Amino acid sequence: MTIKIHDLKPVAGSNRRKKRVGRGIAGKGGKTAGRGTKGQSARGNVPASFEGGQMPLHMRLPKLKGFNNPFRVEYHGINLDTIEESGLDEVSPTTLQGKGLAHKRALVKVLGRGELTRKVTVQAHAFSKSAEAAITAAGGTVEILPKPWGDRRPPVQGNQFANR
Repeated sequence: MTIKIHDLKPVAGSNRRKKRVGRGIAGKGGKTAGRGTKGQSARGNVPASFEGGQMPLHMRLPKLKGFNNPFRVEYHGINLDTIEESGLDEVSPTTLQGKGLAHKRALVKVLGRGELTRKVTVQAHAFSKSAEAAITAAGGTVEILPKPWGDRRPPVQGNQFANR
């Protein structure tokens, strides 16, 4: 037997009726209707954001322009002249870290400032077009390393307050 849309019903006891308050003293919720006695909240319409006269949260916070992209990828830039001066034949993030040219978990991007005069094997996370052309023109090879987070977007940095 197939189930049709008109056969669907909520489980017994899952949907409860709304409590009708302020309908006399016979049932629960009569007279003051659960609002207590007297005062502002017993009478008029008080907005949910009202803080009793204290400066409201949305007015206390500074008005910030724009936002910080939580998925921003920051690369540590290494120029060709730096690679030339280092004297390394095989350049990778670990060898650059050993020379003090890159941080421990930095994503390395090779940039095109300067010239290469020798054959170099370069491994990095990204290359500029000019750097890639200069390395291959000098007889070297270029190898793009995979990002640590794979083929998905990078993990979020910061929190709900920092990314405004």
